[in-house]
Amino acid sequence: MTIQIFILTKLMEGKNYPYKIKKQLSEPIPFDQLAGLTESKLYYHFDSLAKQGLIETVEIIKEEHRPDKQIFEITAKGREELPKKIYKLFETADSIGEMMVGLANIKYVDQDKAVAILEEKLKSSKAKWEYYKSFEQLIEKDKDNEKLIEFLGGYVSTKAEHAIFWLDKLIGQIREGKI
Repeated sequence: MTIQIFILTKLMEGKNYPYKIKKQLSEPIPFDQLAGLTESKLYYHFDSLAKQGLIETVEIIKEEHRPDKQIFEITAKGREELPKKIYKLFETADSIGEMMVGLANIKYVDQDKAVAILEEKLKSSKAKWEYYKSFEQLIEKDKDNEKLIEFLGGYVSTKAEHAIFWLDKLIGQIREGKI
């Protein structure tokens, strides 16, 4: 989904073609390599978006000794679907890291709706954390597992509190118009 959001947002800026978008993903930081994005995967997502009617080929450039270059643009349906895809990303992401492409393109969504989705996610995370904390009383500690339980409890606790802190901070930043 994130690749499709990235493609749609690039096409919101103007007509483009797959190879150029791959280059944009690889410079200056090789996000394509970090994400394991190959040209075939990128072309697959272009084909998928075209089949959904979200993008269309507007020009084919023929060059000697080179493959044809298909130039794409976003359709009206694509402009309508882009915010929905970003909202869905926010709803399904397990971490802020998984939301990066949506956050980088938050200008294409209703900020209040994005905040409402994130607030619901924060509320759910806090409730889940409180539920998990209640398990601590059920664990029998003995000399053999005491250090392991202490270590794992600290790890899980730190991770959960960290995620809640940053999600809360993200919501505040969006509300204040900083993101």
